[in-house]
Amino acid sequence: MNIISIRGATTVENNLESEILHNTEILLNEIIEKNNINIDDIISIFFTMTRDLTKVYPAVSARKLGIVNASLMCLDELYIENSLEKCIRIMFFVNSNKKQKDANHVYLNNAKNLRKDLLKDNEV
Repeated sequence: MNIISIRGATTVENNLESEILHNTEILLNEIIEKNNINIDDIISIFFTMTRDLTKVYPAVSARKLGIVNASLMCLDELYIENSLEKCIRIMFFVNSNKKQKDANHVYLNNAKNLRKDLLKDNEV
């Protein structure tokens, strides 16, 4: 078994607890589904948010999904002028039979612009 990391990001329209939790849950579910992750194989998840999001820790969404044994950490995203606003980023560390090159990273909403290299032709 290997340990791989899986990245993802999403954005919200407003700094509202409900939007942060809802969009984080969607992102978590997409990453879990696209990578066939068993929740018990999740070692840890790091969450970052841009400084314009202040209403709730995004890790709350993971706990609501039943991710209760993994270590969760919420951090500030480094502020860079003119960077993407209202952005939530995630990095999973997972026990997996996959190789790192086979990880399916997930970028949703305006965060798709962060990794255009991962978009399929119909998503551009």
